[in-house]
Amino acid sequence: MSVYFEVSGPADGPAVVLLHSSVCDRRMWDPQWGPLAQAGFRVVRLDFRTCGDSPAAQAPYSDDGDVLGLMDRLGVERAAVVGSSYGGQVALQIAALHPERVTRLALLCAGRPGYRPDSPEVEEFRAAEDALTEAGDLAGAAALNARTWLGPDADEAAHALVQAMQLGNFQGSLAYTGDHELPAPEVDLAAITAPVLAVGGAHDLPDYRQIAAELPALVPGARHVELPWAGHLPSMERPAEITDLMLEFLHPIR
Repeated sequence: MSVYFEVSGPADGPAVVLLHSSVCDRRMWDPQWGPLAQAGFRVVRLDFRTCGDSPAAQAPYSDDGDVLGLMDRLGVERAAVVGSSYGGQVALQIAALHPERVTRLALLCAGRPGYRPDSPEVEEFRAAEDALTEAGDLAGAAALNARTWLGPDADEAAHALVQAMQLGNFQGSLAYTGDHELPAPEVDLAAITAPVLAVGGAHDLPDYRQIAAELPALVPGARHVELPWAGHLPSMERPAEITDLMLEFLHPIR
């Protein structure tokens, strides 16, 4: 196990695993970290490979495998999983392949296994990001990510943190010299048994709004909520509201 992780809250509390967006690292959960632990949950957060303080892999790996391996290491048989964007995609994969390990699933503007966003808005963003990174302007590309993925209610501190996290992720990826990531398996989302809350943002790119809206048709019992004020990273845009939303959704597992 070579991913960096942190644990907080009572050792005997119900476990909650926080999975970050690929634009970010574990620090995106700072506003929720303390309140969840204070509410009695055993809270786990980690950095995916090349993000934050996690190094590149030196052997075959998968992000969902890293999460499950960390749960095993910590003695966590079952956990609620909260995933933002790419972290939500990983959470869906875990819940579909290992439904017995997941008690609840909260998805914030999540990706979806097997779905590649391809709207004109996403393609325009990718082209602009590629142009900046190819020119060596990683700081400019990080700023572009913050502008694209944060909604209108995000403050200057949120923008600065997203830029810092994304810049670090760019730098971590550049230091990555091998391709050890295992191919993603096909998953059947109908195999998920945990209650699912699929949150979308009205100011998010249309692909992610669609993913959230379609999940109730794909996952039995999933509930969709679209936040009228949110962009793609609502937990950083109105942290207190998302903390309350998470605590309300997670309360039944206490």
